[in-house]
Amino acid sequence: YYGALATNGTEFDQNFNATTGFAFQLGVGQVIKGWDEGLVGIKVGGTRLLVIPANLAYGNQATGSIPANSALVFFVKLLRIHS
Repeated sequence: YYGALATNGTEFDQNFNATTGFAFQLGVGQVIKGWDEGLVGIKVGGTRLLVIPANLAYGNQATGSIPANSALVFFVKLLRIHS
């Protein structure tokens, strides 16, 4: 994935160059709500561009280099599904 601020495109996180993917369980709150909702139905090898409003991201809380009330943009590629 690649993550940036929607307002100006400033990258705040990415793992495209990582040797392992970012593993999480969908739909149980391990990631921001925008990911839990936006990645439903994606298939292995599929990509999604997620434009996530602040209320489905971190809301009024600043997190790391992400200011409070920030809309976020993610480009996500699904590598595999573990069952």
